[in-house]
Amino acid sequence: MKILLLCILCTLVSWVNAQTISKETHRISHNWEFVRQDLGGIWEAIRPVKAGRPETVPLWTKVELPHCFNAEDAVDPDVNYYQGPGWYRTQLKIENPYANGRTLLHFEGAGQKTEVYIGLNKVAYHVGGYDEWTVDITDFIKDALNEEGKIPLSIRCDNSRDLQMIPSDLSDFNIYGGLYRYVNLTYVPQCYIKQVHAKPSIQNKKGGHVNLKIDLQNKDEAELELLVEVNDPLGNTVYVTKLTTSSTQIEHNFDLKKITKWSDVNPALYSLNITSLNKSGGQTYTDKFGFRSFRFEKNGPFYLNEKRLLLRGTHRHEDHAGVAAAMTEEMIKTEMQLMKDMGVNFIRLGHYQQSRIVLNLCDSLGILVWEEIPWCRGGLGGDVYKIQAKRMLSNMINQHFNHPSIIIWGLGNENDWPGDYPEFDKEKIKDFMRELNDFSHELDAERKTGIRRCDFCKDIIDVYSPSIWAGWYRGKFIEYKEVSRKNMEAVDHFFHMEWGGSSHAGRHDENPDKGLELIQTGQGADERAGDASLIGGAARVSKDGNWSETYICNLFDWHLKEQINMPWLTGAAQWAFKDFSTPVRPENPIPYMNQKGVVQRDLTKKESYYIFQSYWTKDPMVHIYGHSWPVRWGDEGEDRLVKVYSNCDKVELFLNGESLGRKNRNTDVFPACGLYWNIKFKKGVNSLLAVGQIKGKEVKDELILTYQTTKWGKVSQMNIEEIDIDEEYSWLSVKALDENGILCLDANIQLEFSCVGDAILIQNLGTIAGSRKVQMCNGHAKIKVKRKGSNYALSVKSSGINSAVLLGGSKK
Repeated sequence: MKILLLCILCTLVSWVNAQTISKETHRISHNWEFVRQDLGGIWEAIRPVKAGRPETVPLWTKVELPHCFNAEDAVDPDVNYYQGPGWYRTQLKIENPYANGRTLLHFEGAGQKTEVYIGLNKVAYHVGGYDEWTVDITDFIKDALNEEGKIPLSIRCDNSRDLQMIPSDLSDFNIYGGLYRYVNLTYVPQCYIKQVHAKPSIQNKKGGHVNLKIDLQNKDEAELELLVEVNDPLGNTVYVTKLTTSSTQIEHNFDLKKITKWSDVNPALYSLNITSLNKSGGQTYTDKFGFRSFRFEKNGPFYLNEKRLLLRGTHRHEDHAGVAAAMTEEMIKTEMQLMKDMGVNFIRLGHYQQSRIVLNLCDSLGILVWEEIPWCRGGLGGDVYKIQAKRMLSNMINQHFNHPSIIIWGLGNENDWPGDYPEFDKEKIKDFMRELNDFSHELDAERKTGIRRCDFCKDIIDVYSPSIWAGWYRGKFIEYKEVSRKNMEAVDHFFHMEWGGSSHAGRHDENPDKGLELIQTGQGADERAGDASLIGGAARVSKDGNWSETYICNLFDWHLKEQINMPWLTGAAQWAFKDFSTPVRPENPIPYMNQKGVVQRDLTKKESYYIFQSYWTKDPMVHIYGHSWPVRWGDEGEDRLVKVYSNCDKVELFLNGESLGRKNRNTDVFPACGLYWNIKFKKGVNSLLAVGQIKGKEVKDELILTYQTTKWGKVSQMNIEEIDIDEEYSWLSVKALDENGILCLDANIQLEFSCVGDAILIQNLGTIAGSRKVQMCNGHAKIKVKRKGSNYALSVKSSGINSAVLLGGSKK
């Protein structure tokens, strides 16, 4: 009976493309309530409640969507993040403008198992946290109307651990719960357009052909008239026709004599508008598409529109400080624009189908995409597991089919990683990979398939990325080109996904290679079992380095220098654009954070962001390394390296107002393309000014730093102070000092901040200045305080050192 009920509910759920199927679509973002626990049943969500009565329990919290269960606890250093059920509720006023029209609830993504109730009726059940789905609630509205003319909507989300679901809880990212993408209320006529696949192709170099497949909800087989209109990227109407059908699907082909091709530098998008003309009212479906061709040359580069294009990539997780997966549209736009401004023309969306907002931005910004299903780590489950994986692949391809930015459908990540089952059978994994590969090509014959890091499946898919972490998990970064060449020769189509390393934002070093003498070369550059751990195993930078921005900038610099001199390289994607939370890294400098980003979790840029800009962008830029390095150190008169990252032809550097000379940029020279100077700082405050010139344009960057020559000993005390930001906020700042009160600039001890009274810490953000527990950066750390009164105490403690306390702003 339970299985039968599930089947009935699944028939009410449909999957939609990343488009707008009706102008009558409204986001339901406000007036929600949430409780992070399970209920005894649906009645507890909708029963009448009077103040002071037992029915008020459990207490609900007012929230807005998108919303995630784990907005804070994903990076709380003292707890496991919550995995379990949670409930949302609201009331909807239904105002469908169509006579006998249908009312739909459209979910852009919800984690990870979701039940939908209208009144007391369970109307839908969905498994999978990342694909879109739609519920037709029309037939349940009348019986659920309350005295206010509204219907109660209750939604149960559940991100409990489940070995028969993808992704695995062994994955290096959180399996979030909640309504963390938008929910929409959509009105459509009784017969309506459900989905349209537009398949454009380039004809005779200048012209184009478009194949349209239109799926209709038309149970009564009524005759429908469809008006099809296509506008070019400038808004000019280039094609109009009318179609008539009484079936549930119609196919139509047409040609355009002259087209504008979509590319990374000119992301030309055509608009498709299809209006159904029927007695109950018109519905307008809108979407975008683009004309482009691409190919991967065997053992060679990538071509877009028959021109070689080096894919300059990064990765994205759906995760952000303070909200976890529940990023708003504005947050996503800001993030994607930062990527484009860095020079990105490619992105791998790891490791799951992402928001339609992201894909729309990739289309409009000119960023090519590898998008994948969340078959990530753990092995291979049973039939339920496989059904989910195939369903999510089908949904991803069907929903994102029209995006010209997508070139690769990813089928898995690190599928050579066991752990979820007693059995790890490579042959069964290979068989299922073949099944997914064939299924993908059946659904979309044009795009390629790909996987990363599963050597025993590398010959099954079209594009393969091995594990190469030169200079981080294994070997030294100077081995990068040779290791990559060997891996390229082992497959037909090679792509280097995931490279880089971690950096603790604000930590710098005058000698970034210190302590790395025991690292061996010639042993490969792949990540192996245990390499991500900070204890045990062979010498490696990830374990034995100090995670300074200085080292990671050198690693990035070397890789980028080599990549532009690898004519056979399709592309490479740095891992990852932004620091993100993970349950499997509690021991990191910021607990539960993967710190491999070039920006922090709140999008604050690290120094490495500007290295990529210097290699990948054309708009003139210049950046002196060390804006987050306020105090440098060394002996008086000792040479100190100053690097300038710039895409300008020439850069001149000034120290304290005096020119140190002008240098020409040369991409064959390391570091910083030759834009570096060995200089002697004076003791105390110094100023640096870099002036870049290119094609008659001039750009400048300036920085002030202090040069410390006094030597320090072992950390023996902490000095804390409260620094006002404004009337409401302040910084709690701490410095590590030796017994003589000298700042210990290499101190990286872990601290814990605390606060009691009329103030709170702004914490659990997963950033260096938004974490209660955090390692120091060059002997300094801070956290923001929100004051609600004048009676409060602030403190900081660290193992083996006396705690420091402030009362009401005075040190005690």
